Amino acid sequence: MVEFLGVDRSSLLQFTEAQEELVITHIYARPGMPPSPKKGILEKPSFPWARPKILRGEILCISSLDELPPEARIDRDSIARLNLKSVVIVPLSIGGSIQYVLSAGALIEEKIWPPELVGRLRLIGEILLNAIDRKKREEELQQKLEEIHQLSEQAEAENLYLRETITTVYSPGEIVGQSPAIRHVLAQVKKVAPTDSTVLIEGETGVGKELIALMIHKLSARKNKIMVTVNCATLPAALIESELFGRESGAYTGALSKQIGRFEIADGSTIFLDEIGELALELQIKLLRVLQEGEFERLGSPKEIKVNVRVIASTNRDLAEEVRRGNFRKDLYYRLRVFPIWMPPLRERREDIPILVKVFVDEFGKKMGKTIHTVSGKSLGVLQHYSWPGNVRELRNVVECAMINARSSTLTLPLPKEWDLSDSLLQTLEEIERQYILKVLQQTNWRIKGRHGAAEILGVNSSTLYFKMKKMNIPLRGERENQF
Repeated sequence: MVEFLGVDRSSLLQFTEAQEELVITHIYARPGMPPSPKKGILEKPSFPWARPKILRGEILCISSLDELPPEARIDRDSIARLNLKSVVIVPLSIGGSIQYVLSAGALIEEKIWPPELVGRLRLIGEILLNAIDRKKREEELQQKLEEIHQLSEQAEAENLYLRETITTVYSPGEIVGQSPAIRHVLAQVKKVAPTDSTVLIEGETGVGKELIALMIHKLSARKNKIMVTVNCATLPAALIESELFGRESGAYTGALSKQIGRFEIADGSTIFLDEIGELALELQIKLLRVLQEGEFERLGSPKEIKVNVRVIASTNRDLAEEVRRGNFRKDLYYRLRVFPIWMPPLRERREDIPILVKVFVDEFGKKMGKTIHTVSGKSLGVLQHYSWPGNVRELRNVVECAMINARSSTLTLPLPKEWDLSDSLLQTLEEIERQYILKVLQQTNWRIKGRHGAAEILGVNSSTLYFKMKKMNIPLRGERENQF
């Protein structure tokens, strides 16, 4: 343009979105000319007199700064700071709105702007504007195509995930029970579910931690999307990183195709990291980054991927002890433990056993086409005195076995030798002590210290009681939650 029009310098400027400021996007001057302004926003105030005229679409031809009216004093100073002796300004509009300005100027001596030169400048401006507009639309289209491609990939990955997990049954479909312990858990679930806070569910194997995670998801604003589950204990260490974060084709030997990771599938939803205590230390660092910044890279790709995922984790390990042993990162532990929920073992909620038995009997009755009206009283007595090391999962398996063998409307549960009724009523001294401590804690609403606290009633020092509770795997529920 400079060579074609025979001018000293030309520039293309763009209005900001609010049309308050002008930004130099392109500029060129003939060699040997006075310094040109750098690309970027022009200093304010720049052109208070010219700006409204430009926004009305008026072409300004200024052959000499002296011809500007007195009210254009600021504009005259601004033009002088740009080392311009003469300048012509052509507004360019898109969709009826002035968005760009094309200018040509003389830097050495003043110049008169003949109509044919102004006409050429305007024509060139329209050609440039069409090219800019077309480029912008192409970029927008490309961006939309990439978004569609990403959504398509995510939908395909979600469908694959659903096909892989379609046979997964969450049984029972909801947490059932009337014991104080389970009512306490459900109250915690209702508190935290509407938030996006990270939840750590702790408890022994088989207590139903995955059901708590599913309940939190179903009560959250993310309930319309599937909850993605990853069992950190069952996936091989060599594959879990690609399962969590995905991989590009050729990322490692045997990676023949690109794979979308579970975090990408869970974008906008919830991811449940079951048995998080089994995660390798090197992956804990990457998980910490996702929790803190919401971004990660696929294996074999330097490109950052941002996601909006709510994380729920579970463990049957004592993670605090794992931190002390160096098996779990302290920063990740505290990042996961924003809102801890302790899921009590079945032996701490024995009053829920008859209710659970009824739920399981109804479930298997429908599947097997059997009708059960009553359960043997002797069987229920044994169930309520058994310690249930396998927790609810073990109880469910026992009821299923009994339903398979059922030949009448009264269900008699199998009583193996190790379940002998007289033996089942006997407990170890430690178990009796544990039950008594739990009973006192419940009566004191889990208050340990102070007057009428559990330590005073039990006649022990509070530190001794803390030690016993830790040894017996009794959580510090009441006092711990009051700290939040």
